[in-house]
Amino acid sequence: MGRRRRPRGNDDRPNVNDEIRASKVRVIKPDEGHEIVPIDRAIQIAESYDLDLVEVAPDAKPPVCKVIDFGKFMYEKKKKEKEAKKKQHTVQVKELRFRPNTDDHDLEFKTRHAREFLEGGDKVKATVQFRGRDMLYTERGKELLLDLAEELEDVSEIESKPNMEGRRMIMMLSPSKKN
Repeated sequence: MGRRRRPRGNDDRPNVNDEIRASKVRVIKPDEGHEIVPIDRAIQIAESYDLDLVEVAPDAKPPVCKVIDFGKFMYEKKKKEKEAKKKQHTVQVKELRFRPNTDDHDLEFKTRHAREFLEGGDKVKATVQFRGRDMLYTERGKELLLDLAEELEDVSEIESKPNMEGRRMIMMLSPSKKN
């Protein structure tokens, strides 16, 4: 294989062949192990296998280079990154809103939704909105939130207890660690 030149603007790929700037490198060969040699000799070794010299650990002393097919190396790297991205889960915060006089049926309905969110790995922000004279019933709002937390204690933990923020009472629930 011929020596490859680095295309402009592609900083995430490793140095290959002539791009390697170290004077001596540790070369890992496909079959015989590794040795420390000058860069010119390392490139000759790679050419003798009809493969590329790829810098896999540039910060090591001396830098570590591997004799491999560069195209295959980049394909495998992208494949691993794609797998890792597929497995990660971003936690979202789902909000449920209540009023101090929320009916039992509505409370059960919203509790089912909260259970689904928590089992899916998301956090739940439960909010009781107080309007006008509802401010007289802050205790009722606190009881409502604590009842919700009690209903969901098998799948959640209270991250922050009910507290007032202006005309709202807010409580955060996060998925329990045991699930």
